[in-house]
Amino acid sequence: MNNVKTLYRRDMIECLLCDDAPCTKACPSLDPAALLRSIWFDNEEGAAAQLKDREAVCENCSAPCEQSCIKSGKVHIRDLVRRLQSEVLPQTDEFPKDEERLKTDLCGIPLENPFLLSSSVVASTYDMCARAFEAGWAGACFKTICSFDIHEASPRFSAVRGDNGSIFGFKNIEQLSDHSVAENMEIFRRLKEKYPTKFILASIMGQDEQEWEDLARQCEENGADAVELNFSCPNMMEGGLGSDIGQIPELVEKYTAAAKRGCSIPVLAKLTPNVASLVPAALAAKRGGADGIAAINTIKSILAINLHTYVSSPSVHGKSAVGGYSGNAVKPIALRMIAELGWTEELKSLHISGMGGIETWKDAMEFILMGSASIQITTAVMQYGYRIIDDLKDGMNRYLTEKGFNSVKEMVGLGLDAVDPSTDVLERDTVIYPRFSRTTCVGCGRCKVSCMDGGHQAIRLDENRKPILDPKKCVGCHLCVLVCPTDSIKSGGKRRNPV
Repeated sequence: MNNVKTLYRRDMIECLLCDDAPCTKACPSLDPAALLRSIWFDNEEGAAAQLKDREAVCENCSAPCEQSCIKSGKVHIRDLVRRLQSEVLPQTDEFPKDEERLKTDLCGIPLENPFLLSSSVVASTYDMCARAFEAGWAGACFKTICSFDIHEASPRFSAVRGDNGSIFGFKNIEQLSDHSVAENMEIFRRLKEKYPTKFILASIMGQDEQEWEDLARQCEENGADAVELNFSCPNMMEGGLGSDIGQIPELVEKYTAAAKRGCSIPVLAKLTPNVASLVPAALAAKRGGADGIAAINTIKSILAINLHTYVSSPSVHGKSAVGGYSGNAVKPIALRMIAELGWTEELKSLHISGMGGIETWKDAMEFILMGSASIQITTAVMQYGYRIIDDLKDGMNRYLTEKGFNSVKEMVGLGLDAVDPSTDVLERDTVIYPRFSRTTCVGCGRCKVSCMDGGHQAIRLDENRKPILDPKKCVGCHLCVLVCPTDSIKSGGKRRNPV
């Protein structure tokens, strides 16, 4: 991938990523909706590649795509396509002819790519899994199977939104599969018959050792390729289930051993992040015979307290509950926990299936670099649909090709040595100054405000409202780089020894 990013999400921040998009229907030459999705999901080169060997298709166009747009006049599609063609396409390398680099495995069982649906509503029926498989997902972790009588609350979702309305933090109070065990086993049989090469990961939750063992056995008998033990659901009404188990290593070990007695297929323990560290529970799962770890599940949360009713969201007849928090906002926490597993020598033999805030192929690569050998996704699918798989695969395939890797497996854990759990290893004798682009700076003064009130008073504005740096005061914290709304401040090359 090119180091210089030429298009940004904010250039299409008004786009709604429509289903059956009017812009595509109106365009006689292109699929603008697909181009816009690729940009949104950090796959600009994939978008530009769709314009290869094409004339300047938008040069003399009246832009019917923009006129037909639901938010007519607010999404500058023609300009975005022109920039793709003129700025990105010339820098876009040849696309790999196949997806061989994406092939991997989960505990020795082949996966056509690393991407699985995680256990949730997105993988809760035959039809949903079938549509996901047809779209290109390698497999699915089916919504947790249990013998409990499940009755869901309504409503059961809430969210924290960005400026354009997109979700970056998501809360749910959803529970487990409301199908009977027999119904779910029938779904497994049908899926395996129709899609024999797709990976079926069966999430289960038992009430005692015998039930964990029996459910694992039934899943194997009905076509599951592996079993995932739900030791992490934060939303169970009864005590001693879900995350209550994941917080007690002794129970993790006991129930993992029970599931292993019931089946011969791989067993993964899905661990709760509602602990100080995943490592004790992961080691317990290994002692119980686990073949892998899945992490992280959702984080216990309270969201959006209504200042008039005093009830948090979602409100169910005037009451709410602590629920599970997910979405892109939890990714830094998930990456830290995945890295802790990767740093632990005793866990090196276990497969790690990573999840927690993954939306784009870049997010997925971060998890792979921290040690995840497969990827699971839910919240992004809930927001954008199964169609995100196109850019997940395309973007990752391009990246691997450019970097010269023959397999995604070669990249698992490559980033672990560059991160340390302690800040003591960091070099602290030099300062990296910020560098200001006076051509793209619009003179908003945000850098000055942040430096004055949250930094080291090292920036002032000249008579043209352009930033001037005082190197004697600057400590190189780069707060100004982060707050600049036009990306006009970059990391500079100059260094000095602090006085």
